[in-house]
Amino acid sequence: MEWTIRQVAESAGVTSRTLRHYDDIGLLPPSRVGDNGYRYYDVAAVARLQRILLLRDLGLSLPVIADVLNRQKDEESALRDHIELLEVERDRLDQRIRAVRHTLDARRSGTDPSMEMMLDGFNDRYRDDVISRWGERAFLEGNAWWHGKTLKEQIAWKRETDELVAAWIAAWKDGVSPASERAQALAAQHVEWLGQIPGTPVADGDRERSVQLVRGLGHMYVKDPSFAATYGGTDGARFVRDSLHEYARLSM
Repeated sequence: MEWTIRQVAESAGVTSRTLRHYDDIGLLPPSRVGDNGYRYYDVAAVARLQRILLLRDLGLSLPVIADVLNRQKDEESALRDHIELLEVERDRLDQRIRAVRHTLDARRSGTDPSMEMMLDGFNDRYRDDVISRWGERAFLEGNAWWHGKTLKEQIAWKRETDELVAAWIAAWKDGVSPASERAQALAAQHVEWLGQIPGTPVADGDRERSVQLVRGLGHMYVKDPSFAATYGGTDGARFVRDSLHEYARLSM
């Protein structure tokens, strides 16, 4: 199955000139060129165009898009990554839609809308907690670091975090000791993960405050129900806490 350049352009909402430009720069060559000079695009070419348009909408330049596509040889993996990008963007927009709808509904009913609901999706929800625990500089540097990431980089960071959490849960379910080599390796990885976040004592190389941070986080994982749930429940969170405390005692 294949389509003419005009058919593809009309379906994609771009011009034939744009597609010819993509061909000229090697970003999207047609699957074949007919004897009459017409460009034709098959399913694989249209799938590549889909990825180009998505990355373009995310604000990437054409040279960057070309680099991304050249590095993503596995098309199925690339498509899964793009689905994740779209889902994150959808969740962000859904959150903002709910906030604006809340404001509209409140106005229509003659009541004052909740400030928290109006600004949901626009604010940094952990600002006060981070400042109270680690200071304003930690928040400002960490916030700038996070929002300076591209959406793809944010997803990669979340995936890395999810993998670390999954490894903690697996170790706890396997019944290993917090002092075991496996648990201590995870604790070291956890501390290294913290060190990637600007503004934290670990990133600053402040040993004394790093120990306080790691111990404090361990306690928070147990006491905060949302964190405990992340690690499989209170018992799982206790395992993480005890492993981190042992690492702080022996290795920091």
